[in-house]
Amino acid sequence: MTKAKAEQRPRRGGTGTAGPSDGKAEREAGAERVAFGEREVDARDKPGLVRDVFRSVAGRYDLMNDLMSLGIHRLWKDAMLDRLRPRAGEAFLDVAGGTGDIAFRILDRTGGAASVTVLDLTEDMLQVGRDRAVDSGRLGGLDWVCGDAEALPLPDGTFDAYTIAFGLRNVTHIDRALAEARRVLKPGGRFLCLEFSRVVLPVLDRAYDLWSDNVLPRLGGVVARDRESYVYLVESIRRFPPQDELVERIRAAGLEQVRYANLSGGIAALHSAWRI
Repeated sequence: MTKAKAEQRPRRGGTGTAGPSDGKAEREAGAERVAFGEREVDARDKPGLVRDVFRSVAGRYDLMNDLMSLGIHRLWKDAMLDRLRPRAGEAFLDVAGGTGDIAFRILDRTGGAASVTVLDLTEDMLQVGRDRAVDSGRLGGLDWVCGDAEALPLPDGTFDAYTIAFGLRNVTHIDRALAEARRVLKPGGRFLCLEFSRVVLPVLDRAYDLWSDNVLPRLGGVVARDRESYVYLVESIRRFPPQDELVERIRAAGLEQVRYANLSGGIAALHSAWRI
């Protein structure tokens, strides 16, 4: 992640002639501010900041997932696939899926007889996924697309299922991403979102906070050589909507039969819905 200093709004000069800082202030006067971890940033800047985070950690992303979750993320992803029940011949879109974890599971469960489009904002993450696919002999059924979840470069009504694992909290506008998910699903298509959420067990909640605040940033510093990116990831989890609020936002996007299941006491949650 780029070690940028927190943004400060430029002040207007007191002269009658507008200098560069004055012009910038005018452009930012009506700019939308959104959360980037604990900071508020210009909405136009957030995609680039997120891209910087994942560009920085791409090479160690999968290893860090194992260390951060003590390997439990693999069980959560398997639970996602159990709920998805992918079938041969179906078309899947995995958003924010750069390194291929969900896509590879879909292919494995369908005997390689499905098609999976893997979309990610960060080309570096996609390159890791492509390399993993080649190394594991998965040479067919995959399409790799660099793009934004809020403006999918894909046609309407294309996919039997849309999956997103640990990616929705990083988008700039969650509601736009959800609307795009509905748009690209076929009627009868399935939506599944696996994301860190709100712990529902008090004792586990305290232990999880200690782990998140003290261990994860240090792991990021040692293993990925980027402590600040993992500080952001912890902060982004805390800013993400709780389970019931996300249900309402998924429903507001036009998806139906919205449900969720807490995993590991709410450390993660799996939301599902349908396009009817």
